[in-house]
Amino acid sequence: MKSRYKFRTFKQRGEWVELKFMAAAAEHGLLVLKPWGDSSAYDVGLDQTSGPQHRLVRVQVKSTSCRTQFGYLCQFKPGPGSRQYTLKQLDFFAAYVIPEDVWYLIPAAILLRHKQKAITLCPIQPRHPDRYRFEIYKEAWHLLSPPARRSPLFFVRKCKVSPSRMRCYNQKLRS
Repeated sequence: MKSRYKFRTFKQRGEWVELKFMAAAAEHGLLVLKPWGDSSAYDVGLDQTSGPQHRLVRVQVKSTSCRTQFGYLCQFKPGPGSRQYTLKQLDFFAAYVIPEDVWYLIPAAILLRHKQKAITLCPIQPRHPDRYRFEIYKEAWHLLSPPARRSPLFFVRKCKVSPSRMRCYNQKLRS
């Protein structure tokens, strides 16, 4: 499917996706901050103020419209001439699959620990669902909520795949 959005440059598309992320985050009740200029490793900050505690969640926003036979390829590397991202710079990656209008909210530690520079996202029904370990982060806005707004038992949605069907359940996250 060809994208209905036309951008002259990837920078222009990136700016548009950042705006979409900020709007979506605000719709989910998150306090959005935008650093001035392009000198930060992160694109958007989220204020997780909870009482006297202040915390800034740093989000790097990425996008893809690159369809492969297995899903959408999304790259998580910085621009040319930039150093690799580190956990001291980022807390989350937000990946937007443009043709499907779907967000993936992936903790930076998941990608950076394994030095993954690209992953395949499959927001449509996959042929082999067990191969897509990042689907649990699809539309996972709850991961960005301040700890005080989360339920005391913090769960993430997991899916098990059998030859006949996919079953999903909630799994308690370890602290």
